[in-house]
Amino acid sequence: MQLPDVLRHLDWGALYVASEWAVRIGAFLYVPQRRPPNAARAWLLLIFFLPWVGLPLYLLIGRAYLPRRRFELQKQIIEVVRRLAPPAPEVARALTPTIPPELAPAVQLAGRLSEFPPVGGNAFELLPHYDAAIARIAAEVDAARHHVHMLFYIFENDAVGAQMADALVAAAGRGVTVRVLMDAIGSRAGLAHLAPRMRAAGIEVLAAMPLRLWGPNAARLDLRNHRKIVVVDGRVGFFGSQNIVSAHANRGLVNEELLVRATGPVVAHLDAVLLGDRYLELGTLPPEALEARTLAASAPAAAADGGYAQVLPSGPGYNEGTAEAVMIALMYGARSHVVLTSPYVIPSEPFLAAMLAAARRGVQVELIVDAESNKPLVQLAQQSFYDAMIQAGVAIRLHRGSFLHAKHMSVDDAVALIGSSNLDIRSFALNAEVSVLVYDRAVIGALAVVQEGYRRNSTLVTAAARRALPRGQRVLENLARLTDSIL
Repeated sequence: MQLPDVLRHLDWGALYVASEWAVRIGAFLYVPQRRPPNAARAWLLLIFFLPWVGLPLYLLIGRAYLPRRRFELQKQIIEVVRRLAPPAPEVARALTPTIPPELAPAVQLAGRLSEFPPVGGNAFELLPHYDAAIARIAAEVDAARHHVHMLFYIFENDAVGAQMADALVAAAGRGVTVRVLMDAIGSRAGLAHLAPRMRAAGIEVLAAMPLRLWGPNAARLDLRNHRKIVVVDGRVGFFGSQNIVSAHANRGLVNEELLVRATGPVVAHLDAVLLGDRYLELGTLPPEALEARTLAASAPAAAADGGYAQVLPSGPGYNEGTAEAVMIALMYGARSHVVLTSPYVIPSEPFLAAMLAAARRGVQVELIVDAESNKPLVQLAQQSFYDAMIQAGVAIRLHRGSFLHAKHMSVDDAVALIGSSNLDIRSFALNAEVSVLVYDRAVIGALAVVQEGYRRNSTLVTAAARRALPRGQRVLENLARLTDSIL
């Protein structure tokens, strides 16, 4: 079949070039709208050089958006959260004397950004040993009498995932109500292979943020639920960086994590975050949510017992960047030292500025990262920030012997933040994350012991070593940095 004459005489090459320039011009007009300069820069560079590659990628993952229905559900669950965790000004007043005045503004900011107030009467146990932490979760599941709620980014189909599934199936067999949320991408193997057996045992297993390209629940494909939460009988909770997966999941690397076991009113707030994610998938709250409300209502009475903590959820639907904003405020208030631990560090300009300003003021700022990463491109981009950090006085320690996947921060022996959030743009602006601010010097002392263990297995990055890098390595780092907003 021949083309009509008018089409055969068109200059298709010129039309293609014109279409590329139309895409570039449109991108220059649209992409920078309501975006940080670094994010706009990364996308504009990609679209400028590869217009018909960059455009579909930008449409798929260029903006953090959720469908209107999910935002409406999120508004509803935030209202539920507020009922579960009513304001507790007397707790805030009791907490104030325990916080150095320099850090008070950061604590006040956390109170304004989080849906959860600080609560007292909590107890925490740090679990830095991988297999022992998994065993501790399983033991609590074995002891469950009423309900078990779980939310994990990765629930893998391996020996560890099977062990946890066995414990959950056994609990369901005793009449315990078991509800499990698994991220649709991170836990795809667990959803495919473990979930059918768990559902057959009466366990509710849901895929969090399932992939849908269109329809009422369509959303950006790489927005993931990165939280790790366990709640047993409303009395014991777990949070931190650890997934339900073998420590040897990354080939050639052995994971090292930090999980925290919690008791007290903060458990109800962790449960509220988890139930909120369930609500986004089903639009309902389970009967046991009433128990969480009862526990939360008792939090103010327990405040005088100390053990203060505050849950900080973040991500699309909550206040995005909550953890980042609080960490920045803490660094500006720090007077003695700041220790940051994360496997992935691609800081925003405000975060980097806070780190450098603290170090230049004489605050001892330490950044503990991995010497070897499971994401080479991310590591290259991360390394491009080292020169500025070292020049300002930041001590960068490369951890060896394991893949340190823990994510936490401590400031002046007064405040610790532990959770699921990495120090990168993805965690701060895109993923659903949960962190917990802990105002408990015993916990911060225990965290300091864990951090000292990291130091013993690390080497310091020196200015001399950075100057000795081959030119090709620096070029690769700087090129990788250009992609910081799309990694």
